[in-house]
Amino acid sequence: MHRHLLKSALVAGAALAVLAACGTGSGERTSAARGTKAAVPAPPEKKPVEGLPGMPPVLDPEDVYAADRPNKLSPVVKDFPSRVYVPNTESDTVSVIDPKTYEIIETIPVGRQPQHVVPSWDLKTLWVNNNRGHTLTPIDPKTGKAGKEVEVHDPYNLYFTPNGRYAVVMASLDRELVFRDPHTMAVKKTVPVSCYGVNHADFSLDGRYFIVSCEFSGELLKVDTERMEVVGQQRLPFEGAMPQDVKISPDGKKFYIADMMAHGMWVLDGDKFTEPTLMPTGKGCHGLYVSRDSREMYVSNRGEGTVSVFDFTLGKLTKKWELPDGGSPDMGGVSADGKVLWLSGRYDAEVYALDTRTGTQLARIPVGSGPHGLAVYPQPGRYSLGHTGIFR
Repeated sequence: MHRHLLKSALVAGAALAVLAACGTGSGERTSAARGTKAAVPAPPEKKPVEGLPGMPPVLDPEDVYAADRPNKLSPVVKDFPSRVYVPNTESDTVSVIDPKTYEIIETIPVGRQPQHVVPSWDLKTLWVNNNRGHTLTPIDPKTGKAGKEVEVHDPYNLYFTPNGRYAVVMASLDRELVFRDPHTMAVKKTVPVSCYGVNHADFSLDGRYFIVSCEFSGELLKVDTERMEVVGQQRLPFEGAMPQDVKISPDGKKFYIADMMAHGMWVLDGDKFTEPTLMPTGKGCHGLYVSRDSREMYVSNRGEGTVSVFDFTLGKLTKKWELPDGGSPDMGGVSADGKVLWLSGRYDAEVYALDTRTGTQLARIPVGSGPHGLAVYPQPGRYSLGHTGIFR
């Protein structure tokens, strides 16, 4: 019995030795597996962005719109009713639409020639830019009620620095960028500009500069946010250029500037501020709106009643949607869930709601005369940079 056990042990030992010699032992397999696993390089860590002092940290260095995912509402706005606010420039009113029923539920009288409805940096107020009335009308988005007008000269458009320190009024006819207190609107610094028609803007990934379009002289400005100074200026390489909306790419490497006379978007390297290239989109290219997944941008072509869809990854246009009865799609925004694109019909006294998956027109709503920079509110994001809703 003892000899039998000894013989078995010797046979087993020999077998193990053979297996070890062949390199097929379980211990070696585990070691090899560990070695293979260790050989796979870890994904590179995303280098933190050194942002403008006081600015909330960048969530994703590769996607400036990371906070804008579907229904990712800030606690500040989560209880606000969903509404579409439409400034009617020639009626001096704001039409308020319920996006569930596509019906106007209220009409708010405001000052002369309201151009845009702008969410404040802290998300608590909507400011109506009464351009020729030289006032801003505050609207409480929780109650929908308008407050007392604030005197502000030539407020064609309104932005906020990424750290929330200043409001920036685009004084188009005054040819000024006016930095103001974001709550009281008291003037902090006035920056005269030599171009004509400052109107739209967007900020760099780190918030340290912003690009401004000058509609009437076909120029672009680069402005240092902290210094509040123009640090670059160039004329677009197109006779009669008329730049409009400005949007940065998700990775922060490019700016896109709509041009209603060049009928396309200018693609600009903001850091280098070199001469941009033109990408044709359609007649009267005007408004630029990024999808909730940061993959696409909707481009309104006001002069031909269409919306082009631009793919950021491919760097090209992939679709074009036509409004079934024509129209003049202008400014607007994307619904909180990302499923609907809302645009004002500037010359047709109407508003369009489009399905962002198919481009199908969901509604066509009559409003006041000259509807312009409508705001869909609330939208996802931690804070607002202004215009009709640029959120980070």
